[in-house]
Amino acid sequence: MAVEAEVPVPTDARRKEDDMKSTLIILRGNSASGKTTIANRLQEHYGHGTLLVSQDTVRRNMLKVHDRDGNLSIELIRQITEYGKGKCEVVILEGILSSARYGDMLKDLIEYFNGRALVYYFDLTFEETLRRHRTKGADFGEELLARWWIPKDFLGVQGETAIGAELSEDEVLDRIVKKVEAAQGDCI
Repeated sequence: MAVEAEVPVPTDARRKEDDMKSTLIILRGNSASGKTTIANRLQEHYGHGTLLVSQDTVRRNMLKVHDRDGNLSIELIRQITEYGKGKCEVVILEGILSSARYGDMLKDLIEYFNGRALVYYFDLTFEETLRRHRTKGADFGEELLARWWIPKDFLGVQGETAIGAELSEDEVLDRIVKKVEAAQGDCI
């Protein structure tokens, strides 16, 4: 005797979730380059339901793992970021996210978001990041900052935008917001 399986009908909430066009914003750069500040301001700007995934939060606070090849945070960052697709209009991923270690995962995420991704690299000189680092109450010194430094670590994807030191925090925020609005149309 054959048993007919009942096919679930999507609820209105699920249908809305499936139809929502999410935009992924990737903010990368060396330590003390301003990416976390901009990520927090973007989340504040877009408000409720905006997903912010911070590499430091996942790697250091949630998993307490070192930033090495194949570390557990790479997959968890991917999974948390993927969770936002269809549920959040804006998903923000920020961190140093070196291209050598995280590049494949980041490119996979761009594809997963159907190319609806804005990729920014905070391209500052070591001297500028050092100056900014000195204004923060950081947990690490200049020696570690120098050891972590990766110059010109672009991901090399289409549309990747460099953010330089000549732009103010407000100018960076404004440029990204305008790009998101262009990508989303009237959805936001």
